[in-house]
Amino acid sequence: MSEYSTAFNAIWKGRIDADEVSELACRLHQKIQPLTAGVVADDSDSVAIIGFCSDEGVRRNQGRVGARRAPDLLRQALANLPWAITRSVWDAGNVVCEGEQLEEAHQALADQVNECLTASHFPVVLGGGHEVAYGSWRGLSRYLQSQSEVSGYMPRIGIINFDAHFDLRPDSNGCSSGTPFYQIAQQCQANNWPFRYCCLGVSEMSNTAALFQRADQLNVTYRKDSELDITRLTDTQALLQQFMADCDQLYLTIDLDVLPAAVAPGVSAPAARGVGLEILEPLIATIVASGKLKLADLAEYNPEFDIDNRTARVAARLFHCIVKRG
Repeated sequence: MSEYSTAFNAIWKGRIDADEVSELACRLHQKIQPLTAGVVADDSDSVAIIGFCSDEGVRRNQGRVGARRAPDLLRQALANLPWAITRSVWDAGNVVCEGEQLEEAHQALADQVNECLTASHFPVVLGGGHEVAYGSWRGLSRYLQSQSEVSGYMPRIGIINFDAHFDLRPDSNGCSSGTPFYQIAQQCQANNWPFRYCCLGVSEMSNTAALFQRADQLNVTYRKDSELDITRLTDTQALLQQFMADCDQLYLTIDLDVLPAAVAPGVSAPAARGVGLEILEPLIATIVASGKLKLADLAEYNPEFDIDNRTARVAARLFHCIVKRG
């Protein structure tokens, strides 16, 4: 038995409801399989889970480290989720940032995301610090570039980020968890692609005037956490619909620090206010219903500071919102 399969079996285990009808009582740990190179999806909405074990970007950004341990612990939180028996789900293993080699880890993650998309899987990346976003996006853009060589058209990528932070800091002193969307903007400019970025949940207390100015200069669509309440949910959904209308493919990234600290204490930078699940869940449903979602990731889970696995359970709930049918 390989080291990978040993780890796989140790992580993916949970409740089995033997007294229930098997087709209706299936859980994720009973369905998931290790993904090996060359395995092509056997249905139209196969899911592939990728771990990104890194908090080097958080360390560079002077945050609380610990997120590199997140992927396998999040897998454990996902194990007992109900799962459709007919839907394929795969575990593509972990991309590990060795030491300070974040740039190399970004490259490896981009390769893995590209491979999963090429094999017709829907990748969901489990971070890791929010530096994961740059590697995820690079994998999607590379895949779409290869597709455009055949079609002659490069699809317009829209990024939707639920986050208390813009993460638009310049990377002149190296990339970090605070720079991914600035890096993406620079890559879009270099390739003459439009930069379409929507950031929902921005905290005015956690972003300087310079970051708000940069967001405006880059034509970022954003809403502050104070503007995302239940009374304005319909308006926010309309904003999302308008943003998505100008996009061909969507990349959804969720920084768990967008949630209130009482709901998600296990993050690098807990939110004093945050945005509740009663807002996030219908917005995610709006994104999924567009039919354009091509890639998603969850970032900044830090088990070192979690309480009663609250944050891991919330992450599992958000994962379920992203991948559930109907």
